[in-house]
Amino acid sequence: MSTSGSLWHGFADMGAVHRDGAFVVSRGEGAYIWDAEGNRYLDATAGLWFTNVGHGRTEIADAVAAQLSTVAHFSNFGDFAPETTIALADKLAEIAPVPGSKVFFTSGGSDSVDTAAKLARRYWHELGRPGKRIVVGRQKAYHGMHVAGTALAGIPVNRENYGELMPDARTVGWDDAKSLLELIEREGEDTIAAFFCEPIIGAGGIYLPPDGYLAEVREICRDHDILFVVDEVVTGFGRIGGSWFASTRFDLQPDLITTAKGLTSGYVPMGAVFVAPRVAEPFFAGGVWWRHGYTYGGHAGAAAAALANLEIIERENLLAESKRLEVSLHEHLAPLADHPRVQEVRSGLGAVAAVQLADPAEALPFVKTLREHGISGRAAGVGAMQFSPSFVMTDEQVAEMAAGVRSALR
Repeated sequence: MSTSGSLWHGFADMGAVHRDGAFVVSRGEGAYIWDAEGNRYLDATAGLWFTNVGHGRTEIADAVAAQLSTVAHFSNFGDFAPETTIALADKLAEIAPVPGSKVFFTSGGSDSVDTAAKLARRYWHELGRPGKRIVVGRQKAYHGMHVAGTALAGIPVNRENYGELMPDARTVGWDDAKSLLELIEREGEDTIAAFFCEPIIGAGGIYLPPDGYLAEVREICRDHDILFVVDEVVTGFGRIGGSWFASTRFDLQPDLITTAKGLTSGYVPMGAVFVAPRVAEPFFAGGVWWRHGYTYGGHAGAAAAALANLEIIERENLLAESKRLEVSLHEHLAPLADHPRVQEVRSGLGAVAAVQLADPAEALPFVKTLREHGISGRAAGVGAMQFSPSFVMTDEQVAEMAAGVRSALR
């Protein structure tokens, strides 16, 4: 372990980090990373859900370098746009779950969520229904750390000690569509702009949707004229297994999709919001300004990284590899549920899994124990271990990872 100097880490007790030192990552290749002392670890989390194509892809670095040497970036405000950014938007439109979608670029997932929250409210204003301002999230859900996303998310500890962040945010049960109906009846459908839904709850602990839940909440939104926003920052670009998006796999036909992470596999920060034709139409009809955007939204260098990343996913058939991991993670991790220190294992949908420890207080120390067994892991939710490896992780490496977890549990 090494000091991290002046760096203030996110989501950390900095007193503890300062005292104990930082886990410094020096390089990565495929499904492995190495620390500053040269020790190798299986990367169980693909960085933070994002390194879908694995570490060390020099062709992505080369694509970024080539772009930066031509023109690093130029704003896409007004009628400006780098040509690489336009090419990426067209590519994303080709794979979008809703044909004819428009693409609004951001700098990351939190940007994408706040963009969707603002766009949903502005959309209803353009339709002459400005009273539709409430945005709804679910318990356990995570939607980034900007103001709207923090208010929307169903993780109360992330909202503590900031005061009221967004008065028009509401929370419903994560697994009960009836709680959404009850909120609509209580607040009135003419006051609700949008419902935000992670297909698989990610940072909140990796909770899979109950059978039929996603289709049911989608129909509720349709019946009550509420925009259905699918947060695919985690599940998008293949992590759902076998499809580019959960919205495609489950035929959700969302009004808005928020994305980031796997768009570039984390090689360069970037996010994007997919906007269905219904929502885009008032803004493309002419005469309407949406005064919103980010300096680095659609950054040309990031767009080059994204195009190279998507090419790798297609060329190496990594969507199918993610589907293979869906099965492999379940096969190798589910038996850990029999261990007395494990409460349950949540797996079997997408290239994700959670090993829920019986004592949540053990989660953070267990992350360090895993490192002693050659695994770089992370805690998620309340007492769960997150598993979301790169799509290049082999079945043999999954078995190695599971064996390491079992040894750590002993």
